[in-house]
Amino acid sequence: MATPTEDHDLVILGAGLTGINAAHVFRRKFPHRKLTILEARDVIGGTWSFFRYPGFRSDSHITTFGLPWYPWTLPNKVALGPQIARYIEDASRADGSYDKILFKHRMVGCEWSSETHQWRIDVDVDGQPKVLTANVILSCTGYYSYERSFPVEIPGLEKFEGQVVHPQWWPEDLDYTGKRIVIVGSGATSVTLVPNLVDKAKQVTVLQRSPSYVAVINNRSRFDEMLRMLLPVVWVHWFCWVRDNIYEFLMINFMLSFPRAARALLRFEMKSELPKDIDVDVHFNPRYNPFDQRLCMSPEGDYFKALHRDNCDIVTDVVDAVTADGILLKSGRKLETDIIITATGLYFQLLGGVKPIVDGQEIDAGKHYSWRGCMLDSLPNMVFMMGYTTSTFTPGAAAMTQMAVRVVRHMEKKKATSVVPVIEKRKGMPQMLAVNTSSNYFVKAADRMPKVTNEGPWYGRKSLLHDAWALLFANMEDGLVYGNLKSQ
Repeated sequence: MATPTEDHDLVILGAGLTGINAAHVFRRKFPHRKLTILEARDVIGGTWSFFRYPGFRSDSHITTFGLPWYPWTLPNKVALGPQIARYIEDASRADGSYDKILFKHRMVGCEWSSETHQWRIDVDVDGQPKVLTANVILSCTGYYSYERSFPVEIPGLEKFEGQVVHPQWWPEDLDYTGKRIVIVGSGATSVTLVPNLVDKAKQVTVLQRSPSYVAVINNRSRFDEMLRMLLPVVWVHWFCWVRDNIYEFLMINFMLSFPRAARALLRFEMKSELPKDIDVDVHFNPRYNPFDQRLCMSPEGDYFKALHRDNCDIVTDVVDAVTADGILLKSGRKLETDIIITATGLYFQLLGGVKPIVDGQEIDAGKHYSWRGCMLDSLPNMVFMMGYTTSTFTPGAAAMTQMAVRVVRHMEKKKATSVVPVIEKRKGMPQMLAVNTSSNYFVKAADRMPKVTNEGPWYGRKSLLHDAWALLFANMEDGLVYGNLKSQ
């Protein structure tokens, strides 16, 4: 029996926040083109319907993290995962994009043909094979694997007789009432988990090899609530989106430009929030400057409030070995525990882990260069919607969506049916990572991450200002080669 084939035009991979935004934008800019969204799972929402650990939330204000075209109407500015998932579904239904989603359609392979200027997309539909064709693929699958996590390197972990839990696959039936818990890791997941575990757990201990910055962020704004009472909600949402994005941009660039002052300010804030028996210079004094990695955010200081409790503490040390009933540290101290939570990071990947094939040649993203942070050299008619990693993700992904619009529009203007980034020189060129961060799980993914030269259009994910400039003034011929099937 032949595998069924469906002809499409624009195919979006992923029905998360980025995918729904891309669908909204492309359906309005290109109403004459057929658009389809492939979602591997049976629910909408991406990350926000996938993670289930206690307190899972956004790590920035929803006014910057949310969709610029769909208002957030709840009073909290830091949104919980289920709230964001519902928000994405509501937005897609209001927009009409929900009807364009094919659920349980997981792309397992894709191949470009220069003879037809089409992608062949091999799809698994709940265990059954299916083939789609498309002219353009817009990948909105994010940058991490749902099936794999960052490899946990904890010596002797297999000897532990208690329960080992990774936040990515949090057991729904996990009962931690009265249990001793050690959270290994100091990133955003750890900062989120701690305040949500201390009420039921007997003891919660954060075990970190190196400290992170933690900043207090407000969860309510009386000013925003007053505006909602006086003005239409759409106006208020647009105003808050612009205001908060400008504020974040200015804050980040201040901290990057004046790292000593930024470190001093953050240290002062953290010290004022911490209990006196926790030394800020030991446990909250990172080796890196602010925004070399993403800042961890604590809504209304909930993380620091948890550390004031008798059943919560933080330890900065290195694991020597895991025993049957705890963790032995290099300092000689032993942390007895019932549950170990490995909040150690994500496994970086693009395109859902699939390596595209172009005319029989496999394209390995780690061996290719990024064009304006959204396309790869040698890869035709495919755009990666990658957001920012050290600041709010969504504005970066939205900027890449607009860049994709410019590329497709220019392709249509030239009556072309293909566009491919081409970099002329390779030997001796710089090979910097497209994502500029010192976070361990990004650094360890260097072999899978696109490279950049930071010259001309060959740059990665930078900043909203850089992307805004490119959207206004970038030459759509620079680094791109267009092809017309009729001229072949």
